[in-house]
Amino acid sequence: MSKSDVAAPIDPWKAFSGASGRGRLAGVLALEDFEALARNTLPRPVFGYVAGAAETNASLADNRNAFGQWSFVPRVLRDVAVRSQTIELFGTTYAAPFGIAPMGLAALTAFDGDRVLARAASKCGIPFVLSATSLTPLEEVIEAAPGSWFQAYLPGEDARIIALLERVRAAGYRTLVVTVDLPVAGNRENNIRAGFSTPLRPNLRLMWDGLVRPGWLAKTLFRTLLVRGMPHFENSFAERGAPLLSSKVARDFSNRAQFSWRHIERIRDIWKGNLILKGILSPEDAALAKKAGADGVIVSNHGGRQLDGAVSALRVLASVVREAGDMTVMMDGGVRRGSDVIKALALGARCVFVGRPFNYAASVGGEAGVLHAIELLRSEVDRNLAMLGIDRISGVDRSILRHAVADPAS
Repeated sequence: MSKSDVAAPIDPWKAFSGASGRGRLAGVLALEDFEALARNTLPRPVFGYVAGAAETNASLADNRNAFGQWSFVPRVLRDVAVRSQTIELFGTTYAAPFGIAPMGLAALTAFDGDRVLARAASKCGIPFVLSATSLTPLEEVIEAAPGSWFQAYLPGEDARIIALLERVRAAGYRTLVVTVDLPVAGNRENNIRAGFSTPLRPNLRLMWDGLVRPGWLAKTLFRTLLVRGMPHFENSFAERGAPLLSSKVARDFSNRAQFSWRHIERIRDIWKGNLILKGILSPEDAALAKKAGADGVIVSNHGGRQLDGAVSALRVLASVVREAGDMTVMMDGGVRRGSDVIKALALGARCVFVGRPFNYAASVGGEAGVLHAIELLRSEVDRNLAMLGIDRISGVDRSILRHAVADPAS
């Protein structure tokens, strides 16, 4: 069923009449603006978990820097009075060429955070991917937002893989995203410096960090404990996972080093829905994904949270697209502006996914915050399409880009 009809027409001149947000959102004019508000909303350890990356943050920084290496070559006088940014993925039409990336522990940054993100995405007609490390049962999320995708971290154990896939299928998910870049945990020393650990370990510092954020303490933590009880990792396996404070959490996240292409082939035999591999950076791995029967890949370095120094998705996107053939290629990492979305599409992505800014938006404004964030990005995409002389996403291609360094052909 098409989701494009839920998106209201965009008025690109609206910016001249002032901010579209109200209350606390009035000053949020771009996705980047949510981060400062979230820093002042969330306890230091929780904000550090969302914002942090691995080791020196080199990959996190380069995810943004890569977009600055490309400039636009706009065309003029093209009659762009009627524009559309709808796309089709796996037989479903979406209202915009971006979606919400899977993010663990979203219910720790906003009350009912997983459903908040899922409902907002559904209302706006964009893809939403539920994380395996979410704190809300996957069955409840897809009930709130039919059509959601599910992302899995899988162990190298066939029995546990098969059991989880059966649970996901029975819940009604048709698109499975398998993250493949986590054989071991990245070195999240920045999380530790911020006071965050998995499992969470109550101590005086953690208590103080919560007390100085009374809004979060009352509206998120206490409300969650009152309504939901102690949060658990709900979706790592077919059975319910360990509580957030349990020492068993570390055990549940182990035993992934032996996960291999053999398991992907086995999953393809079992899973009859759409199969996407997330965490592909090598063109050679894209070719192997195609050979294994994947329907698509998400080019990603895990938001810089795994191998520090790993190349940004945008820098290898075109080469992955060439090897992917007829597979659907998507990407994430560093997308903050409508111009970023369009640059990724021009280099061959069919859709891009955005993580941290939507998490910040949920922590600041709940569902209204996420809806505002989606509308900001959607408006930027629309405005930039018009100024590029393009009236639909199919018109976005490599011809609109020039590398920002000296180009002998210019």
